[in-house]
Amino acid sequence: KLLERVKADGFAATMEAIAYTWFNRLVALRYMELHGYFDHGYRVLSHPDDQARPEILDHAADVELQGLDRAKAVALKLDGTKDEELYRLLLKAQCNALHRAMPFLFDAIGGATELLLPANLLHTDSLVRKLVESIDESAWEQIEIIGWLYQFYISEKKDQVIGKVVKSEDIPAATQLFTPNWIVKYMVQNTLGAQWLATYPHSPLKGQMEYYIKPAEQTAEVKAQLEAITPNVLNPEELTLMDPACGSGHILVEAYDLFKAIYLERGYRPRDVAKLILEKNLFGLDIDGRAAQLAGFSLMMKGRADDRGLFERGVKVNVMALLDSDQLSVKRISGGLRLAEHGVDEGDLTEIKALFAHATTFGSLIQVPSAVVGTLPKLKALASVKTDDWALSKDLAVLRTLVGQAEM
Repeated sequence: KLLERVKADGFAATMEAIAYTWFNRLVALRYMELHGYFDHGYRVLSHPDDQARPEILDHAADVELQGLDRAKAVALKLDGTKDEELYRLLLKAQCNALHRAMPFLFDAIGGATELLLPANLLHTDSLVRKLVESIDESAWEQIEIIGWLYQFYISEKKDQVIGKVVKSEDIPAATQLFTPNWIVKYMVQNTLGAQWLATYPHSPLKGQMEYYIKPAEQTAEVKAQLEAITPNVLNPEELTLMDPACGSGHILVEAYDLFKAIYLERGYRPRDVAKLILEKNLFGLDIDGRAAQLAGFSLMMKGRADDRGLFERGVKVNVMALLDSDQLSVKRISGGLRLAEHGVDEGDLTEIKALFAHATTFGSLIQVPSAVVGTLPKLKALASVKTDDWALSKDLAVLRTLVGQAEM
């Protein structure tokens, strides 16, 4: 799989993607261990007693993780001289265990990125030690740290490209900006919050929104027009907020809190709210896969704080990194499947491929024509077809992604 990825994307792009994925994973593990989100209860990157070795190494024989070779872990533990190998085994198993809840960030067992797990993780100058020792634990209390760390990660690349002619592959680094918290609150409170207050003007939420601006006085005619388009009732489950350039998810995270307050105001049980918000209310797109990973993770952490069992509920967050369509072979799909049986023709495939030919360059500027919208249900059904042909299966996976980003 790794060689196939290098062939498709190029060596440099593949190495960069895997490097940022491991950085994102380590950041995610650090956040989760400090918030007590691991079922086994042990820290994976650090030790609560400030020891240099991760706590999970002390309990290697007792840890239960899906896919972990327990016999091998015990043997390495008893050997006493193979802590590095043991730690790599445990770290991979922990990442594999998180795949079901967060497949956008963590690989299934045997994933290609496992091969490029950073070396010497227990050394005093390792990435793990630097991550643990250079950032005070108190800084990890709020999920916003994820966005700041992302800004740090891309800062060098950003400095390299600013002021120059920016290549398409450098647009994410050149354009990403972590929006200050007060601006995010202002935006969310005067969109989602304003919509809620228009229907429920006496909602107690008004007192919680410090940046909400009361609408200006209007003429009687304008008031009548506004009343005509303002619904008398709003169902929280039907409200949606989309950030078409979501970055690491700062606006989505703020919107989560406001949606939560709305649900609780309407009498929903607190434990039911997280899944509803993540699956029905929040949507995000970005041209940067690094940022999209962290946005999805940030939303899952907001949900996990409200629902201890969230990871077991099969929640799928609606955050996507836009994909260019150059990897889609219309010829292979049309030659390998009977398109007419699915109500699709080659022109439909060609059209959606053309639409997203430069998706990672134009991003949210892309408008999906109504003609393409009409074909999406049939294309979605076509993309779900099972086949033993590996190349065709890969094309269908790309088609599923293209349909998904068109729907969003």
